[in-house]
Amino acid sequence: MIETAGTLPVPSSQSPLAARRPVVLVGLMGAGKTTVGRKLAQMLDLPFVDTDHEIEDASRMTISDLFASYGEAEFRALEARVVARLLDDGPRVIATGGGAYMNEGTRKLLAERSVTVWLKAELDVLMERVSKKPTRPLLQTPDPRATLKALMDQRYPVYALADLHVQTRNVRREAVAREILDLLERHPLFKV
Repeated sequence: MIETAGTLPVPSSQSPLAARRPVVLVGLMGAGKTTVGRKLAQMLDLPFVDTDHEIEDASRMTISDLFASYGEAEFRALEARVVARLLDDGPRVIATGGGAYMNEGTRKLLAERSVTVWLKAELDVLMERVSKKPTRPLLQTPDPRATLKALMDQRYPVYALADLHVQTRNVRREAVAREILDLLERHPLFKV
């Protein structure tokens, strides 16, 4: 369902839809976790936070520099600590990095303390989006498309463990956020 532009409801503390847990967006790079997450947070009247931005602020380094200086394993350990800290801050919308949900400990913590939403996208959609940001560390390969396809094959079965699934595509971010909101309205951990 695609909605046309118009006024979207904004739940407040008096609304029947009030978050009791953080809403955490998971998915591959380019799925729209940050852009959709910002719109969803606005619709829910909740704070929004992006784990990649939090990591960059905490380390005073870019994600690319962290990967280059310390490697993926150290980056993932830092990412897991940041996600755990953000869950302590109460209801909010959190956009995670593409690999965060692959960490079993992080995944278990998210299952216990949040509502997870997988933003699933087709390869062509992802490639179109990630090509606009050539600094993605995992795509610094001779064949970024093949790399992204391999990541999909590896990660999609794990992302499928998320509480809710929403297909992202080339539509307005408001439409995808509205679909998430519709699913949240029926989710028992989100209702008051």
